Amino acid sequence: MRPPSGSEAGFREAVQENLRRNYLVQLAHGFFGQTGLRLIHAPTFIPVYIYALSGSELVVGLARASQALGQCLAPVLGATLIEHRRRVLPLGLLTGALMRLQILGIALAGIFLTSVWNLRAVCLLLGLFGFFLGIQSVVIIFLRAKVIPPERRGTLIGLRSALAGLCTSGVAYLGGRYLLETEALGNGYAALFLVAFGFTSLGLAMLAFLREPESPEVRERSGVIERLSHLPELLRADHEFTLYFLARALGSMGRMAMPYYVIFAATRIEIPGTTLGILTAAFLVGQTMIILVWGALADRRGFRIVFNASLLIWILAVLVLMETTDLTLLTLVFMAIGTGVGGFMMAAQNLALEFGSMKNLPMRIAIANSAAELTTVVGLILGGVLAMSFSYPPVFWIAILFKCAAIAIMTRYVGEPRTR
Repeated sequence: MRPPSGSEAGFREAVQENLRRNYLVQLAHGFFGQTGLRLIHAPTFIPVYIYALSGSELVVGLARASQALGQCLAPVLGATLIEHRRRVLPLGLLTGALMRLQILGIALAGIFLTSVWNLRAVCLLLGLFGFFLGIQSVVIIFLRAKVIPPERRGTLIGLRSALAGLCTSGVAYLGGRYLLETEALGNGYAALFLVAFGFTSLGLAMLAFLREPESPEVRERSGVIERLSHLPELLRADHEFTLYFLARALGSMGRMAMPYYVIFAATRIEIPGTTLGILTAAFLVGQTMIILVWGALADRRGFRIVFNASLLIWILAVLVLMETTDLTLLTLVFMAIGTGVGGFMMAAQNLALEFGSMKNLPMRIAIANSAAELTTVVGLILGGVLAMSFSYPPVFWIAILFKCAAIAIMTRYVGEPRTR
């Protein structure tokens, strides 16, 4: 006799019954969606594009801070939109479509607007992109937690990232060579962002095939202000979650230097479109291919060890970056930076899934994401001011100090939550 729909037993049976289909859907969604999104997130194309439009390091930081601010403001709203719903897929499809429209807007602005208005439009659209991405991230991570058991998530994330990384690396190289250098459509960057829009749209279409079971336990519907008032109680209830929350925020502060890696590299060697494509491809290969190893390690040992090891690799890569003037070594450095960033983002997001009950899961995801993006906003603005006022190495050193603090907290005060 089948357990009733919506019960705990019914939920578990539905997860197992649809696991193969949902695993493949998650894989396809990640392959296409992440291929497009990584062209936007990579610390190469957008920073160089903004710097070419503005000629200002501060504007580069402000543009990325605009995106991070959107991602900071939206997650708690996203949590309040889903934590009372037994099915959240329709909201994920809606917010995913709105987020992708901003990528299309960035591409069209580059084709039809003059440089000054294009710069303003890109900064605004990056903020809206971040806002809808912030909501969708909560929905997508929650969906993954619902339909994929914990012991299968690490390998899934690794496969998604590896497949998307291979594809994105190829697209980045070909885009640099055949779109940027030829000024396709009159603006090679705009043409590249149109390609990103196409891939992300295919990813969203794949997500529509997911079979989502009804959640067995949900909260009463509440507003953003009411749920924010519960945050102190949520943090006090789990001391180690609070310390993870702090460590993730500090590690995210280390992202303050990311827009300036490639701009700093351009002061050491010439970086035409093809070279920019090579460095982007190297970053994406490191970010995605090694994540297969991170995923397997996480399935066996948990995400805490991935969090610490990836930050350490990121730090070492930046130390080498500050000393290199050779393209081959620079390519390897960008690959190592991608390895560190990819492992950190993977571990930071998935650790939030392993504290506490599913009922409070949307809010745990939301506040962890919001804190990470808030510190990123502060860091990017601070990084822009420091880079403009002094030089790039001070930005890199301060970011390294924040990452070291994150490692220290996770090592000393936070145990592996999966073994609690």
